[in-house]
Amino acid sequence: MPNEAKKFNLVDKNWRSIMRNTTENPAVLVATEFPNMLRDLNRANVLLDEVQKGLNNYLEKKRLYFPRFFFLSNDELLEILSETKDPLRVQPHLKKCFEGIHRLDFNEDLVIGGMISAEKEEVPFTTTVKPLDARGMVEKWLVLVEHQMLASMKDVIVKAVQAYATTPRAEWVLEWPGQVILCGDQIFWTMDVTEAISVGNLPVSCKRVFETSIVW
Repeated sequence: MPNEAKKFNLVDKNWRSIMRNTTENPAVLVATEFPNMLRDLNRANVLLDEVQKGLNNYLEKKRLYFPRFFFLSNDELLEILSETKDPLRVQPHLKKCFEGIHRLDFNEDLVIGGMISAEKEEVPFTTTVKPLDARGMVEKWLVLVEHQMLASMKDVIVKAVQAYATTPRAEWVLEWPGQVILCGDQIFWTMDVTEAISVGNLPVSCKRVFETSIVW
């Protein structure tokens, strides 16, 4: 935003000049008679309006590229965008952008290998994300993170469902994230109920899931 920065610097320069003169001549009648002060203040208001409009347009473009930025205030989004060289500055705002995600798993090279919930459940990404490759475009690498979240959850759910048939349930529920367990339960429960309705007999596996659900 080079144009907006120039306009803001001009306003800041004029304001500092007025404040310096006011400090040197604090008397009201003297301070209000500085040359061109009214003109400069009116001009400053116009420039600040233009800066605010340019800033809003800039943030709007970022939000349209990565819609989850709409969950953040302007101040929070500016904090992220002003520190594009440090991907870790995104961490405090992740829980607002992604429900259930507390933080991302960064390694020493600032490569993202997974996501971690507030309960410290970790889901590794199927493919790592390298924020530094985005060259400062935070919204660009966050889109990649979002895609990896979906792909990785799909991969974990598939693995959990496959493990269900070969792992004792008491062990299975402790090996996978809570939401994955609920999803796997619903898959087998639906499958067994469908079979029970078709055949006319409730399968043993369905009884097991049903009884366990009652206990929970």
